[in-house]
Amino acid sequence: MHETKAKGIPLHTKILLALILGAALGITANYAQRPAAFQPKLLALLSVQPCVGLPFSALATAYAPAPPTWIDHLITYVMHPVGQIFLRLLFLTVIPLVFASLSVGVAQLGAMGNLGRIGLKTFVYFVLTMTMAVVIGLAMVNTVRPGDAITEKTKDRLMKEYGAEAAKRTGQPVSFGVNTFVQIVPQNPLAAMVNMDMLAVIFVALLVGVALTKIEPERSQHTVRLLEGVNEVMIVIIGWAMKIAPFGVFALIFTVTARFGLELLAPLAMYVLIVLVGIAVQMFVVLSILVATLARMSPLVFFRKVRAIMITAFSTSSSNATLPTTIKVSEEELGVPPAIAGFVLPLGATMNMNGTALFEGVTVVFLAQVFGVDLSLGDQIIVVVMAVITAIGAAGVPGGSLPLLIMVLAMVGVPPTGIALILGVDRILDMCRTTLNVIGDVTAAAYVTRSEGYELLTTESATP
Repeated sequence: MHETKAKGIPLHTKILLALILGAALGITANYAQRPAAFQPKLLALLSVQPCVGLPFSALATAYAPAPPTWIDHLITYVMHPVGQIFLRLLFLTVIPLVFASLSVGVAQLGAMGNLGRIGLKTFVYFVLTMTMAVVIGLAMVNTVRPGDAITEKTKDRLMKEYGAEAAKRTGQPVSFGVNTFVQIVPQNPLAAMVNMDMLAVIFVALLVGVALTKIEPERSQHTVRLLEGVNEVMIVIIGWAMKIAPFGVFALIFTVTARFGLELLAPLAMYVLIVLVGIAVQMFVVLSILVATLARMSPLVFFRKVRAIMITAFSTSSSNATLPTTIKVSEEELGVPPAIAGFVLPLGATMNMNGTALFEGVTVVFLAQVFGVDLSLGDQIIVVVMAVITAIGAAGVPGGSLPLLIMVLAMVGVPPTGIALILGVDRILDMCRTTLNVIGDVTAAAYVTRSEGYELLTTESATP
């Protein structure tokens, strides 16, 4: 990854520093606009008239927080645009990269007769790891029962603060059934690409890849080379995008922390802690064991090599936006063959959501506890199954799991508008669960690579 260095400082180090600095300055800016700003006004009023004669309206005005116009302007005209430009540069490569890499990967695997075997290994790995993640989350939330600690006052405050957004989200009906599978087959592939319908795009890419294996090699090579050229062009654009990654990450994190601060974590601290601990257990215990046993690689070496992926996933909250970095690092740092990386990782970015499945399971049971809905063992088995299924269908974008989460809540009798309680902390949880989602994809690619007889780069020699 020599192209990701600049003046001897690795890119992942720059991104990490930008993330920490952005969070620190954002929290500072958030607290700077708090009611403490009333003190100069109050002192000025008290200096010109006695406290007894101080009009109530003047006192109320003095205690009112100063309008945070400077923060609004900074976010609106500087931070938000910079962050969005960075995200858009990554997103613009996603559809061409997924289509080209997946088509070529399927064509190459199919030509070697490995497609069916690798496809089965990949899908089974996805389902098993997501199921383990949900079970871990449910075990923790049933043991600690954080929903019982939420008071009516806290619930009313959060519902009032985020009720409008929750109503807007629940106002968009989400169905999951036979029609969902029908829609995976697009009538118009170009429309699917324009709308970033990833399952449909993946289906078309799989069809194209399989079709290429049925054409005479002399004729199919022209299409394969074209797709490989598209892939290489996207990688160059990704390299350009990653040059501004520290600035983009700084802007994204500053925007989130400056707007929300940390005060919303207090009433939901135990719920947030359970989700974060569950994510940590799945990532650093379960996936580490799988890396050590199935990929036969030291977990410490593995996590050192994929730190750029983790930082990018955390800061963008998007599996799709992280996909270019995921493919690049997996091939260059771990030694995953391009054919396997091009097949497993694009599929994983849409279908393998360890963090999302865990989050959905914990959230459903947590909200059931808050609203006094008693979930039987059968209900919780339904939660496990639906969390895995809906995680497969969740969009790989920030907040992409919430519409499907609403559907699961309705299935077990929890008011869908209850998501208002967790919307305030969803962004930080989204950042963490996306990190687990993406690392789950990389462990799958490492496992498939090793199981197919390829060697991984199991030492630190390739790390910048």
